[in-house]
Amino acid sequence: MLASLAVLTAALLAFHSAVPNTVGRFGSLLETFLPWLGLAVPLLLVLAVLRRSATASVVVLLPAAVWGHLFGGRLFAEDGGEHQLTAVQHNVSDVNSDPAGTARALMEAAPEFVALEELTATALPAYEKALAPDYPYHAVEGTVGLWSRYPLSAVRLVDIRPEGIEEGWSRGVRATARTSWGDVAVYVAHLPSVRLGWNGLSSGRRDESAGLLGAAIAAEKLDRVILLGDLNSTVDDRGLDPVTSRMDSAGQAFAFSWPASFPLSRIDHVMARSATVTNVRTLPATGSDHLPVAVDIGLDRDSW
Repeated sequence: MLASLAVLTAALLAFHSAVPNTVGRFGSLLETFLPWLGLAVPLLLVLAVLRRSATASVVVLLPAAVWGHLFGGRLFAEDGGEHQLTAVQHNVSDVNSDPAGTARALMEAAPEFVALEELTATALPAYEKALAPDYPYHAVEGTVGLWSRYPLSAVRLVDIRPEGIEEGWSRGVRATARTSWGDVAVYVAHLPSVRLGWNGLSSGRRDESAGLLGAAIAAEKLDRVILLGDLNSTVDDRGLDPVTSRMDSAGQAFAFSWPASFPLSRIDHVMARSATVTNVRTLPATGSDHLPVAVDIGLDRDSW
């Protein structure tokens, strides 16, 4: 039995994409928390030792090896070296009681770009006032916003509204940042939330929104693109394929960002095209239920 469970664990890790998403989107659910499946390894090993089963002890090495192949590198992710930009992504929470303090905390990382989601009409002025001295340029659409050290132009709404969502739901913005290394298209997005119930994962609207965002990025005429946002899933989830297939997703570190009280997954992302995202890390907690995520971005020298 223990050996069979070990083989099953290894199979789920190695072939997670084969788990169907047709009923309850269990494939996406598994992939959202895929790294945590590795916890089965020490549990099975302890049980094998208690049972004094040499066969089970050896077979447990199989899921351990698969987990190490998939995620071992994230345990020892290093600084990617030279970079030109730093960006911070943060879902600030619409019930954050200290927006000014949150803004000051984000500035500690000295980023060139700051992306915020769940902005409210009452909190927005506090963020604008706190960020203005260091970030004189900003663009806001609905509940998402971008603050920049560099001038912004061609600001527009990115429509990622799933079918059936009422008018006025605005969670995407795009702007051209005129940096020292040329123009960069910067997107900020907040995909719909998912719900976990007795019948599985409810992620249809999130997946539809990801498809619309992916199409917008595919149509982007500038070569260099930076995407910041709360995408409500991890880079391992196939539901984000329309986005992750077009971007460097910075999957080389865990940097779990949600929930802030006990982070289990990184659903807050900074991704790039014609650029390299490195050194992904979380910042100290703010008044939000998400941790801020900071990354360094190295621009492709060939496109300077």
